[in-house]
Amino acid sequence: MARLGDLERSVMDVLWSSEGWLTAREVAARLDHERDLAYTTVLTVLERLERKGFVRRQRAARAHRYAASDSREAVVAEAMMEALGTADDRGSALVRFVGSVSAEEAEILRRALEPLDADPVDAVDDPDLAAAATPDPSFPPPLRTTPGAPDGPGAVSTDSDRTVQIPPDGR
Repeated sequence: MARLGDLERSVMDVLWSSEGWLTAREVAARLDHERDLAYTTVLTVLERLERKGFVRRQRAARAHRYAASDSREAVVAEAMMEALGTADDRGSALVRFVGSVSAEEAEILRRALEPLDADPVDAVDDPDLAAAATPDPSFPPPLRTTPGAPDGPGAVSTDSDRTVQIPPDGR
C-alpha cells in the first residue's frame, strides 16, 4: 500500500468527510491547508491519489468528480496489516500493540475477538465504533480466539500457520 504525504492526507480528509463526489475545485475550496493551493496543484494530487488507488474518478460534464475508494477506517486497517506484515514475529508485535492501547480500545479488541457466533457489531454500544467493527470482506479474516484448541485457551490463530498465546487478562 502506498503511503500518503501531508497534502495527500489533507485531500483525503476532504474526500472522507464529504457526502459524495467532489470536483477538484470543490476539494480545493474545502481544503484547510497552511497555504492557498492552486487548482492545478489539487488536480495533480487527486490524479496521483487515483494512481495509488485511494481515489475514484468519474466524468461529469466538462469536469471530473472524485471520491475516496475506501473509508478512512479501511485504509487505516490496511496500513496496520501492512505494518504487521513487516514484523519478524507477528505475535510479539501484536502483543506490544495491545499493550499500548487504552483500556477502551483493549475492550473493543476483546469483543472483536469473541467467538464467531457472536456479532462484533452488536457487542459495541457506540454506533461509530460499531461501524468500524463491521468486517470488511476485502481484507484478510480477523484473528479469532480458539478456546479448547490444542494450544489451549487464549490461543489466537491467524490465516498463516502460527498461533500466539495471549493471556485472557490482557497481560
